[in-house]
Amino acid sequence: MRAIQVSEHGGPEVLRSVEVPDPEIGPGQLLVETEAIGINFIDTYIRTGRYPQSVPYIPGGEGTGVVVAIAPDVTEFKVGDRVCWAAAPGSYAEKVAVNAAVAIPVPAGVEAPVAASILLQGMTAHYLIESIYKPEPGETVLVHAGAGGVGLILTQLLAARGIRVITTVSTDDKEKLSREAGAAEVLRYDDEIATRVRELTDGVGVAAAYDGVGKDTFEASLAALRVRGTLALFGGASGPVPPFDLQRLAAAGSLFVTRPTLAHYTRDRAELQWRAGDILNALADGTLTIRIGATYPLSQAEQAHRDLEGRKTTGSVVLLP
Repeated sequence: MRAIQVSEHGGPEVLRSVEVPDPEIGPGQLLVETEAIGINFIDTYIRTGRYPQSVPYIPGGEGTGVVVAIAPDVTEFKVGDRVCWAAAPGSYAEKVAVNAAVAIPVPAGVEAPVAASILLQGMTAHYLIESIYKPEPGETVLVHAGAGGVGLILTQLLAARGIRVITTVSTDDKEKLSREAGAAEVLRYDDEIATRVRELTDGVGVAAAYDGVGKDTFEASLAALRVRGTLALFGGASGPVPPFDLQRLAAAGSLFVTRPTLAHYTRDRAELQWRAGDILNALADGTLTIRIGATYPLSQAEQAHRDLEGRKTTGSVVLLP
């Protein structure tokens, strides 16, 4: 099969299209022929070596496809089922070995690019607003990268609950997308973000800041919070945040800061199904629309990473085998 392989850590150029043997499945696994593959920022962190990963390896953890073989002990799925997943290593490939425990059935009518990109970003948004800080109707929150995949999902889900959402974006086109998703106010990264947020909240600040950008926005996120506000730093698209003195949190208003990861919020099958189910239901009832900002052939994974890191994309980015 064709797959993308990384033999050394580095820039997008280390993503190389190669021919490799089909994966062999073990107990509890499905062999899936991929229809579409989701690209996420965590893939770039692993590629550069920011997150440890031995080489060579096939990147990616998210996708969708058709089950072509199952292990004898698997009873929940059968050959021919369409499934999607957010935690199957080696997903940048034409075939993937997927643990049945992380596979989710794809509802009828959901197109492959959407199914391939809804779980990781959707469940990230879900745990942020259900388990990190659950805003009440009428509260105001800050969402960075408002036109990105997670940002658009967060904004739609929050706005549907009566939450006032302030977002940050980099261009006029991205501002339009963010407002269409339900953002009440849209700021630029070169604005004095914390000052503008204070002005927009009568000096109070936001109840929560959902920050997937990291180094470039962390200080503004902290300064934009109200007393006892929560900063959820769930990514680092601009780089890791430097070491931080926790004593500052007291002086700034007894603030809360967390650096969560999806794996810790999908610790068992029941929690995974709850989060995935809520997101798929929101898609089905029209509360949520997934924007596929760009698709690339599998062989062009290098360009896809360049565009993602260069902030040239909006919404979800997908590879098509």
